[in-house]
Parts: sequence; structure tokens; C-alpha cells
Amino acid sequence: MTTATNVLGTPLAPCCTSPMTGFYRDGCCNTGAGDMGVHVVCAEMTPEFLAFTKAQGNDLSTPVPAFQFPGLKPGDRWCLCAARWQEALEAGVAPPVMLDGTHAAAVEHVSLSDLKAHALDAPES
Repeated sequence: MTTATNVLGTPLAPCCTSPMTGFYRDGCCNTGAGDMGVHVVCAEMTPEFLAFTKAQGNDLSTPVPAFQFPGLKPGDRWCLCAARWQEALEAGVAPPVMLDGTHAAAVEHVSLSDLKAHALDAPES
């Protein structure tokens, strides 16, 4: 098994473990064949993004105990679908991202320059 890399070409860092995120609920934005939504962008939730995604039909702020989902609040980090992050970008409400926790596969769906422009952890180069 190979080690996943992030958009900076280094090992993928954890995104968040409280709440536990990731398609595989391992705290990282890992992806694989079963991840149809491509949950690879490690983003920090904002009120604007949470309202936007709820309006799009994906309410991330309401708890769903049956799925052990606590509901997200501003400041929480979560592995977002690359397409939803791109939609939010186009709507002017893209949440900030952690580049070291964003899987390399993200650049197949969103531009690295857009991710860098919204980075919480600005790259050194």
C-alpha cells in the first residue's frame, strides 16, 4: 500500500478527528474507488459555506445521530467533495482549505492555484 500524498506532494496530513472526517472516517481525506463524491478537500467550515451547502441540499450543520454525525459548526474541519468546493468557489463562499490535508486527487477537479488562494496553511513556495 502506498502512502497518500497531498496537493503539495508531501504525505497527506490528517484533516480532523473531532469530528471524525474522511470518506473512510479515518480523519484524513483519503479516497478510493468507492468514493463517488471524491471527498478530498480538507476545509474549515464557515457560516457562509454551511448555509450554501444546506441550500444545495447537503445539510452539514444538522446532527444525524443514526449515522453518528454530530453536525458541523464554523471552525470544524471536514473532507469536502471536490465538486462542492468548486461550486462554493464559483458562488463566492469557498471555505478555507488545509493544503497539507487535501488529497492530491483534488487537482483533478479544482485548480491548485484556487486551493492555494484559499489556504489556511500557506505553502512556503
